[in-house]
Amino acid sequence: MSVALPGSIIANAKSHDQKTYLAGTLARALAVFCVDEIIIFDDEGEPAPEHQHQHQDNRGTVSSVADGEYTAFSNPCHFLAHILSYLETPPHLRKTLFPMHPNLRTAGTLPSLDMPHHLRANEWCEYREGVTTHSSPAGTVVDIGLPETTLLRDVEIPPKARVTVKLDDNNRSSSSTAEAVSPSTPREAAGYYWGYSVRRCSSLSNVFTESPFDGGYDLSFGTSERGTALSSILPQGTPSFKHMLIVFGGVSGLELAARNDPELQRMDIGGSNVSELFDHWVNVLPGQGSRTIRTEEAVWLGLMGLRNVVENNSANG
Repeated sequence: MSVALPGSIIANAKSHDQKTYLAGTLARALAVFCVDEIIIFDDEGEPAPEHQHQHQDNRGTVSSVADGEYTAFSNPCHFLAHILSYLETPPHLRKTLFPMHPNLRTAGTLPSLDMPHHLRANEWCEYREGVTTHSSPAGTVVDIGLPETTLLRDVEIPPKARVTVKLDDNNRSSSSTAEAVSPSTPREAAGYYWGYSVRRCSSLSNVFTESPFDGGYDLSFGTSERGTALSSILPQGTPSFKHMLIVFGGVSGLELAARNDPELQRMDIGGSNVSELFDHWVNVLPGQGSRTIRTEEAVWLGLMGLRNVVENNSANG
């Protein structure tokens, strides 16, 4: 399951503390509902700041790090992706993978996501997240948050790279050697929820066209107060899917994102017909008592409302 959000929701928060808290609230929702991918897209059509470079780890987590620049106001998409990536990372890896940065100055006060891969030193799991420290003649040494490091034999990986490792389940007394595996292996092989990856997009259309998954997203939901009530769609049933996408808009909705997307403009999609991008155009809470539902509230409501779709898909396949 993937969730797409506009970076403009960070711009609408006034202070640094409010922006950080908002990102933490979203991260909690993503973790609680086992979201696999979070996409941050630009719905305002503004160019990204210059002098940035890309950081990418083995989860596909990408953030443009602007050489220590504080981006909460200048580049809200980067700020949101930065905080979400930080919170998803197991605590024992953060000091190495995330240098001190003004974006993160109060991120440590946010509630822990406490996901299955955020393992404590006294907890056993055959999979762990680690960070490479150095290479040796025998392989690569990895810190996996245990008193002793582990060795990836006959593998050479640069220092400060995040890796997912599989320990020998038959030898729990020692973690001296391990095998490097894909970040998706704990979920695919053992059924663990293993956190989310973060992807940034320059526009709404790129949410679809830059999907890293084979076949893209085969079931998509766009959310809007002008959409059809979820309660009227779900009884009809939804087709089984391999990867579901849920897209939320900002204060001005997904219509604004479509109007500011040159590719969608070339396709004559903008404003009221943005619903054509999705399999379902839904309202997560018809008859709301407040004039507006904030995006962070819509995320909780939407993921809860679509929970049965996910559970039924799991049961069927």
